[in-house]
Amino acid sequence: MAIFFRPQGVRLRAFTARLFASAALVLASGCAQLAAPPYAADYEALDRLEAARPGMVAVAKVQPTDPNDKVNTLSLRRAKLLSPSGTFAQYLEDALMRDLGEISAYDPKAPTRIAARILVNELDLGVINGSGRMEVEVVVTRASAQRLRKTYRGELAFDSSYANIVAVPAGQAAYPRLVRALLRQVYADPQFIAAIAP
Repeated sequence: MAIFFRPQGVRLRAFTARLFASAALVLASGCAQLAAPPYAADYEALDRLEAARPGMVAVAKVQPTDPNDKVNTLSLRRAKLLSPSGTFAQYLEDALMRDLGEISAYDPKAPTRIAARILVNELDLGVINGSGRMEVEVVVTRASAQRLRKTYRGELAFDSSYANIVAVPAGQAAYPRLVRALLRQVYADPQFIAAIAP
């Protein structure tokens, strides 16, 4: 089993503080675009998936690829949240490939293939409490035979505020956690584990 080193709490707090400071500066300057932070894996979920001994898996292009599609457009009040990968579909695809690569289960030429379509991708800053919701249809095939078709949902809640200078950075910081919550549901599902078994 692979051993993963988790980031230290001090570094994580420093990163969060820098994120809030940069978002506040952007908001104060009137610029209306912010980048979602990079995805960070849930290593406990990956350890459990690795322990199930998955087979090698390829990842198809996550849909929808249209950057103007609703799921690829996120607004945080007057600010626009952008994916560092170009689209949020690509963000999810990158996260899947990275996670599977972490446990040595990713092979772009593998006969077992994961295809995903984002159905819902939302962040709501609220007034006091913010929330996020993501729904993704996952299809696993092997040599053109379907092994799984299932919709997964990831949700999270976070502290927000009436004030944009607090709420917008909180929503920005929450996005990778929303993707992680979604993928945690996928990786823990016995049907998914069976579908990607060798």
